[in-house]
Amino acid sequence: MNTDNKALSTPPAHIGLLLLLWLALLLVSLFLRPLFPVDETRYASIAWDMWLHGNYLVPHLNGFPYSHKPPLLFWLVDLGWWLFGVNDIWPRLISPLFSLGCLYLTYRLARHVWPDRLGIAVDATWMLFGTLFWLIFYPLMQFDLMLLFSSLLGMLALWKAGQNQSRGWWLLTLALGLGLLSKGPVILLHLLPAALLAPLWATSYEAGWSRWYLRLLMCLLGGIVMVLTWAIPAAISGGEAYRNAIFWGQTAHRVVNSFAHKQPWWWYLPMLPVMLFPWAIWPRWWRTFSAWPLGKSNFRKYPVLRFLASWILPTFILFSLVSAKQIKYLLPILPAIAILMAWMINQYADRRKTRRFDFAAFLLTAWGVLLAALPFLPPQEKLYWIQNISPWWGAVLILLGIAAGLWKAWLPKQDILRIATASVIISFFSHFALLNAAVGSYDLRPLSQLLKQLQDKGSDIAYVGKYQEEFGFLGRLENPVRQLFRSEAKDWAEGHPQAYMVVYDKKQRISPDQALFSQDYHGRRNSLKVLTTEKYLKIHY
Repeated sequence: MNTDNKALSTPPAHIGLLLLLWLALLLVSLFLRPLFPVDETRYASIAWDMWLHGNYLVPHLNGFPYSHKPPLLFWLVDLGWWLFGVNDIWPRLISPLFSLGCLYLTYRLARHVWPDRLGIAVDATWMLFGTLFWLIFYPLMQFDLMLLFSSLLGMLALWKAGQNQSRGWWLLTLALGLGLLSKGPVILLHLLPAALLAPLWATSYEAGWSRWYLRLLMCLLGGIVMVLTWAIPAAISGGEAYRNAIFWGQTAHRVVNSFAHKQPWWWYLPMLPVMLFPWAIWPRWWRTFSAWPLGKSNFRKYPVLRFLASWILPTFILFSLVSAKQIKYLLPILPAIAILMAWMINQYADRRKTRRFDFAAFLLTAWGVLLAALPFLPPQEKLYWIQNISPWWGAVLILLGIAAGLWKAWLPKQDILRIATASVIISFFSHFALLNAAVGSYDLRPLSQLLKQLQDKGSDIAYVGKYQEEFGFLGRLENPVRQLFRSEAKDWAEGHPQAYMVVYDKKQRISPDQALFSQDYHGRRNSLKVLTTEKYLKIHY
């Protein structure tokens, strides 16, 4: 299939509406919630440590080298602070900005693989954006959208290379380098399968497959050189343990025997429909799927289908075999699924003359019923805040769903755009309903500011348990908080009579009246407490 030489364009109304919805949901997230522990607070604190000490080679977590992730996210945070000053907003804008880049690359890739089908590119972009998992995830400060951006750039590069465009190889080198700096060797699991299977889909390639694989090797070496410009100096500076971790330890442990997020091989199968909500339950999609003629003829006729299959299936299988599993690890195949679903909808759905069910109105109404019912569920120990949800958010959403069904003009008429807009409205109301009720259990700013005051007075501070620098950036702490195992706490407290200890008291052994400060944490009432060492010793010993 030949690529389109025309300028890639889409109706301005689509761009304007998408940007408006993207910005509205982002602003809601920025102003309703703080940085969430433990991931967001940890990553912001690592960037804060870089900024504070000027060490941009080796990331540090609470004074120790942090080998779990490459430094690109931390560099971008510090770059923004250099431009705009240290603030809480910029670290939370990086992932959303990458999400815009991902939407653009999804649109552009769809335009390249089906150059004469503008509708597929537009629908695929809306289906990606309208996935509820995407809407929940893109405002979060995470590495995964940078990885997705690199993956999409790499897939676009592979398609260009398969169409005999030499610049595709340069883009692929850049994508590999960015992916390695974003989240490490995992980018190879996303790009190499499709690249190695190119003879199945790159039917227009003319230079011979030996040259293809030679160029692929050169691109891989180029990406490795990009990351080594950081990794070699960092390994020298960080010491032997850090060197072993960044070059081998983390990747090997995650693949063979995960120390975190370990799940059985089949775990992604039930998670995939969750990730694809609401499209996974859209009746029109299932009618389309049932009308799709399965078999070899479609794959022979459309090289694009073989390209998408080479992207989706090997990645899904490989990640199912890796011991560490989280639903976000499948984000890089979500655009491919969106493109495939959009093609099927455009190709087959209009052949059936059936009365269309207003799925968008149903979504709004059903989700409204769920939100309205949440505060009436039986009390849960870890989710006590559910009782604080106002049912009025759900009631308003029910009314909007009824209005959408009766007065269709207030939502877009096109099915995909209409459902995507409904998904954004659902996410918008869920943010207000859930965050207003739950934010007190996850907002560590008051405690972090208290620790800053204590440190400024010269007091030592320790955390009893696993500490992931939740307070470092939020409190702008300039000294590490000592992490103590429970077996160490008594000796440390006796040796620091004027110090303070932070305790996660999930079993409620300490009365709030005995603490200098207490707050709800991780859904448990008054579970995070600050004690003087004297008080700690009296309570426990």
